[in-house]
Amino acid sequence: MASSLAPIARTEPYGRVVVRAALWLAFLAPFFYLSYGFANWLASRRDEVGSIVFSWEHGIPFVAWTIVPYWSINLFYGLSLLLNNDRQGVDRLAGRYLTAQVVAVICFILFPLTATFVRPATTGLPGFLFAVLGGFDKPFNQAPSLHIALLVIIWDHWRHRLGGLLLPLWHGWGFLIGASVLTTWQHHFIDMPTGALLGFFALWLFPRSGDLPFSGFRLTSDAKARRLARFYALGAVLALAGAALGALFCAVALFLLWPALALAIVAFAYAGAGEKVFQKSADGSITLASHVLLLPYRLGARANIWAWTRSLTP
Repeated sequence: MASSLAPIARTEPYGRVVVRAALWLAFLAPFFYLSYGFANWLASRRDEVGSIVFSWEHGIPFVAWTIVPYWSINLFYGLSLLLNNDRQGVDRLAGRYLTAQVVAVICFILFPLTATFVRPATTGLPGFLFAVLGGFDKPFNQAPSLHIALLVIIWDHWRHRLGGLLLPLWHGWGFLIGASVLTTWQHHFIDMPTGALLGFFALWLFPRSGDLPFSGFRLTSDAKARRLARFYALGAVLALAGAALGALFCAVALFLLWPALALAIVAFAYAGAGEKVFQKSADGSITLASHVLLLPYRLGARANIWAWTRSLTP
């Protein structure tokens, strides 16, 4: 019978891993509540806080029991730090957590949004969990969904460590956690793709193995590379401007944040970071984060090749 838990190759005493994980938790837990609460407090002091709601979202049912998978991410948050091969694994996971937290809170402060649905009264275990949630969370801190960003990070962490029947069960539970942000009426839809983008960015910034994309960065002296860096950076700025201005008319324009980030990463590569930003290993495999984040760039590159070669004779 196949093992349900993938074997973990220890590279150092596990006690050191536990101590490092405990130290990170001692910092991350209060930092989360302080920074998250501060963003909520700032938004509550505004005279008016906007919202982004698609009309079809009014058909999303309220499913009280999904507060259980919603809350379960807190358990996996801590367990994930403990389930690591070495202290570097702990540090990189903590780096992903911290990246998601910092970027999300900055967005909450600069662009506050509010949830508009009013939840019905609930009883029993769901009622208790909603009451606890309401004790520190407010209807602000919406996009990007920090819950979804952390889910992407934690889901990726465990999918590499589970096998057998536990792996599809984990995928299913991860789906429930993701869906719960809508079925608990805690978030609106636009918070989900923006949160997922943030989660994959954190995964890319602190990969499981290999060099960090920003390590050893030195501004290139190659004139052609610098010109290409400026070209892609301009594309990123234009896409970002399109997302910001377009969102004033239609929230779908926020999806331009995806190609904006992809072009910014490519610009970073040409500026001096080099090919490691693509996170391609010696066997030709590419990390999931690289696949997702750079998909707009890769599609654009393929379209460009097709446009230049379609008239050539085979």
